[in-house]
Amino acid sequence: MFTVEFFIRNTMLGVGLAMDACAVSMANGFNEPKMRLLKVFVMALFYAVFQAIMPLIGYFIGNALLSVIERFIPWIALVLLLFLGGKTLIEGIKKKNGDMKGGKTLTLWALVVQAVATSIDALSVGFTFAEYDLSAAIIAAAIIAAVTFALTFLSVIIGKKFGTVLGNKAEILGGIILIAIGVEIFITGII
Repeated sequence: MFTVEFFIRNTMLGVGLAMDACAVSMANGFNEPKMRLLKVFVMALFYAVFQAIMPLIGYFIGNALLSVIERFIPWIALVLLLFLGGKTLIEGIKKKNGDMKGGKTLTLWALVVQAVATSIDALSVGFTFAEYDLSAAIIAAAIIAAVTFALTFLSVIIGKKFGTVLGNKAEILGGIILIAIGVEIFITGII
């Protein structure tokens, strides 16, 4: 089960899911350019943990219903990822770089709210893990968390240096990646 395709798929899924958190992280860096490295680390860790927890919750819900939904998994994955990817893509296209301006220092409560809001889409992605055994689901969630951590950490640093120039482009890229993964899961699932 732990094939190269498994690792590539979940890494790309992590990239796609992390784009909302990257855009928010970049804005946080822009808003707080003197943010200390420890705070950047903690912020990235929050996003990573929530991005790992949400698909596992979805996995357990989906796994309980596996016998009922097994033959529909490729269709469910396609619909969910097309919806999430399309939503992310549209939000990225609608957003203007200036929409991410601000000036407030990020509080712990705001960070928790951001982490939940940017990871809620990962809950439904967990349904696509229903074909995995528990160890594969945990490894997939860990891959998503690691990718999210690395990308959000980097996004804060970029935000601190360059503002929000890439903000909406990150969401556009994330939407495209989520759509592509949905199509790939669907095609391999029905063949």
